[in-house]
Amino acid sequence: MISTDIPTPLEVDPTRRIFGLETEFGLHLDTETSRSVTPEEVAGHLFHSVVKWGRSSNVFLPNASRLYIDVGAHPEYATSECDSLTDLIAADKAGERIVHNLIAEGEERLRAAGIDGTIHLYKNNVDSAGNSYGCHENYLVRRRPDFKAFASNLLPFLISRQIVTGAGCITRTPEGAHYSFSPRADHMWEGMSSATTRSRPMINTRDEPHANADLYRRMHIIVGDSTMSEPTALLKVGATDLVLRIMEARADFPKVALVREMQAIRDIAHDLTGTVTVELTDGRHLTAVELQQAYLDAVRGHVGGVIEPTAEVESILDLWQRGIDAVRTQDFSLVETELDWAIKHRVVMRYQQKLECELDDPRLARLELAFHDISPERGLFYRLQRQGLVRRIITDEQIELAMTQAPSTTRARLRGLFVTAALAAGRDFTVDWVHLKITGNDGRTVLLKDPFRNEDERVDVLLGMLGASAAPVE
Repeated sequence: MISTDIPTPLEVDPTRRIFGLETEFGLHLDTETSRSVTPEEVAGHLFHSVVKWGRSSNVFLPNASRLYIDVGAHPEYATSECDSLTDLIAADKAGERIVHNLIAEGEERLRAAGIDGTIHLYKNNVDSAGNSYGCHENYLVRRRPDFKAFASNLLPFLISRQIVTGAGCITRTPEGAHYSFSPRADHMWEGMSSATTRSRPMINTRDEPHANADLYRRMHIIVGDSTMSEPTALLKVGATDLVLRIMEARADFPKVALVREMQAIRDIAHDLTGTVTVELTDGRHLTAVELQQAYLDAVRGHVGGVIEPTAEVESILDLWQRGIDAVRTQDFSLVETELDWAIKHRVVMRYQQKLECELDDPRLARLELAFHDISPERGLFYRLQRQGLVRRIITDEQIELAMTQAPSTTRARLRGLFVTAALAAGRDFTVDWVHLKITGNDGRTVLLKDPFRNEDERVDVLLGMLGASAAPVE
């Protein structure tokens, strides 16, 4: 039975938005075994405990996030719906720990199968074979008839955004190696498309709002890098949200379009000096620094109007400006404890000097991988964090809480309560982004189309059937 008494949509504060991040993790087995071990075999052992309790390798967790094996046999984690940037960062970091916690049993099962090895999970975007996997950003926006034109206006911002939010990488070419802003840039092939693998676009236009389709669409951005630093995540999502706010309000906004978008994203990625220009359709030639400064100035001009002045907004604007200034002045120390590309650049340059080697040296390639290893013990990034060389936004306590509890202010709260209660009751259930269902003869399905709603009497009924009750909303 499907519950059809759907509550009327909430009156949503226009400054409030639903965010989500999806991370595809690189998976590697370090072993000296003589027999071939496929990625599918490693992933199967890694996810054995998940399949055991969830009866699937595609599950929703008690913290309301989604965990599954994606195409290519690598883990993917999608955060629950968040309406604050701190909740989003905590949920994203919780995903790293949840996936990492699968490793010990995965290695044990491999040993039982006669394979002695170490499983590594990387939060990066390119493997040694040149395959790319992504970090997808999701922003809930109001449905509008001109969505494609609306989204296309965002492309110059996303193409130039990499100079502040890129993960940084060593790019190897037949002519030699150099340091670039973004590993993802070379793997984009189109501005917008409904495809994700056949023709990898910067914005995926497939219409899956996971909400009331009459009211909302999802801005699904897949051009961004997977990042390790919390301030980088704050800037990446926060700056994009601010730009979207002024676009949605039809306020003054830089109206620019690029002549060759794919060429522009590559040229910008490979120019650490920030001086290369890209051609605009109006005949001008601007640098990525100039483009980003124009977007930042436009956002600043709307603080106090379209954008409410808050401490978080000021923090985003401050880091955004310092990121631009770091490229403009080539003084990377302005952001070398906050932005991924600058943090990694400092480490790579110091090791290159110590080893007295070229950038294409295999030892630096191993260093890069170590930087993105999500292991709290092995990972180079987390070693830097422990040494106080990386600035934090959230606490370890917030991350630990986010591993088991959903954000309390969105629909995720209801899903988290339901999954937790169903597991405790030992009942069969199915869940997706908008459905909660108890299976069986007395089964009931609740459709949750409003991602901003964190209370629902129909879910209270489901919880009652499972012998649980809804926790009070703080």
